[in-house]
Amino acid sequence: MELLSVSGLLVVACVLYFVMQLFRFIKADADLTLLWAERFGFSPESKLPGNVVWVTGASSGIGEELCHQLARMGSRLALSSRRKDELQRVKQKCLEISNLEDKDVLIVPLDLIDASTHQAATESVLKHFGQIDILINNGGRSQRSLFVETELEVYRALIEVNYLGTASLTKHVLQHMIDRKKGKIISVSSITGFIGVPLSSGYAASKHALQGFLNSIRTELASYPDITISIVCPGPVQSKVVENAFTEKVCENHTTKADQSYKMPTKRCARLILVTIANNLLETWISDQPYLVIFYLWQYMPTWAWWLTARVGARRIQNFKSGLDADSSYLKKTK
Repeated sequence: MELLSVSGLLVVACVLYFVMQLFRFIKADADLTLLWAERFGFSPESKLPGNVVWVTGASSGIGEELCHQLARMGSRLALSSRRKDELQRVKQKCLEISNLEDKDVLIVPLDLIDASTHQAATESVLKHFGQIDILINNGGRSQRSLFVETELEVYRALIEVNYLGTASLTKHVLQHMIDRKKGKIISVSSITGFIGVPLSSGYAASKHALQGFLNSIRTELASYPDITISIVCPGPVQSKVVENAFTEKVCENHTTKADQSYKMPTKRCARLILVTIANNLLETWISDQPYLVIFYLWQYMPTWAWWLTARVGARRIQNFKSGLDADSSYLKKTK
């Protein structure tokens, strides 16, 4: 009887644990490892103040919000994007909401496609701060177009911006970190970094390349335990990434105004990225449901994932051809 009681208690405990984990997953807005680190691991406020952080794509969206949160924590910042006027706006905001001085926030205009300028940009950051503790590769562009209707130049541009541009900048900064034997490189990928998504075949290809590159150089750095290579894969996040996306031609931007109502707030995404950095997590998934479940399906049940993605993809293509936002049926296409 005593043995049965112990067995019964173990069964009840297992059931309760399963129910608890299921409830956590239903409510989750990131992978469970990241949420565990957020609750029980190191906080960004305990690890990031005083660090020199270089953020690309800093003029809007996730990059801008990362700068705001880092500034409040007391991190020193190098801000990069193509738009110098927007970087100046972000710098001014960072100074207003923090105790940083003007010298603590450096503007470094940067075009990821122009790799010939990346060494000089790196040297300017090192000259100003003397070190780079963290590089956040956030710059990039998305895509909204069908493969059969899209010029090959769009694919070349996506590879140059999202993969080769990031690889080039990482190469210059990584050498500095190797010399110091410490540092962190965080690259913002996407759910499309390991999932094929209709209307984003070139974007997905560039993010697949980026993740393969980062996973590979991580293995090359095994003898440098204090250099961390992290990949962050967000799902839909409130930003202008869709509005600035490539279409069928390099010279044309996407003209459909994106529906933001179903997307994760930028502030929450940025916070989870900073938790990733503070806890040296190698890969994290950041997304609300139902998108988060797609990450897990592709990781652990790819056959079911193929079936689901085909059906969701068909609806996205139908919306797109009808002149709607690919992920929403609420907004009409701007003429």
